Amino acid sequence: MLTKQEIKHIADLARIELTEEQIKKYQDQLGKILDYMEKLKQVDTSGVATADGGTIDLKNIWREDVARDMRHESRDNNNLINMAPSVENGQVKVKSVFN
Repeated sequence: MLTKQEIKHIADLARIELTEEQIKKYQDQLGKILDYMEKLKQVDTSGVATADGGTIDLKNIWREDVARDMRHESRDNNNLINMAPSVENGQVKVKSVFN
């Protein structure tokens, strides 16, 4: 079972505040989860094939990274910037966030 200090530390890392009641509740719940994880570590998986989801043989395919000045693209080109409701100097113009 986790200590009260460990629960408070986890809550601090998650940037949440807990009441004393919640601390006790999570001590119990997280303790049960960790106990179950220990049980899972004891399971013999030596005969089980790796479940890689078919990604073991994949290779990265890289393309040349070429910078382009999108300000000079025409509206007919259907690029995303020109499809925006309002464009100024090749950038999407939005309403002011700060007054």
